Amino acid sequence: MAESVTIARPYAEALFGAAKESGNLAKWAEQLALLAQVAANPEARAAIGDPNVAAPQLVDLFRSACGTAVGAELSNFIQLLSKNNRLGLLPEIAGLYESYKQAEEGTKQAEIVSAFPIDATQVKSLVPQLEAIFKSRLEASVTVDPELIGGIKVIVGDQMLDASVRGKLDAMATALNN
Repeated sequence: MAESVTIARPYAEALFGAAKESGNLAKWAEQLALLAQVAANPEARAAIGDPNVAAPQLVDLFRSACGTAVGAELSNFIQLLSKNNRLGLLPEIAGLYESYKQAEEGTKQAEIVSAFPIDATQVKSLVPQLEAIFKSRLEASVTVDPELIGGIKVIVGDQMLDASVRGKLDAMATALNN
């Protein structure tokens, strides 16, 4: 895993630099995410790993799968990756690109883990409070974990805010054992 990220990093940095220069960070992020989805598809992964499939065929596969959603710049990027046998790195490249984009925009990814499903309006009202706590703009994603019993747990980078019933019970158990 670390090796593939190391190989993907120069591609992501170059792509980010070009996107920043053209002023299209968000547009390129969407297109790159689409390319990463195609590359993560099991059938596409099989074609990428098949030595009998030539690089031009892989480029055609990606172009047909994405249609007009991918611009000329990223189409050329697909050709470069195919020529260098790096199409399988597209998910890592997309992930690195997204982290560079978020750093540029001053945004961090927040994972909100809740004991119960949270609707979009609740998330919308919760995010400003979390932004004040973490002192950063946040893009939130929500997952449900019934083992929390109640409340939420928020993970931003290497920071965690645990406001769950499970967290409070664990803290009480630790205090009682000491």
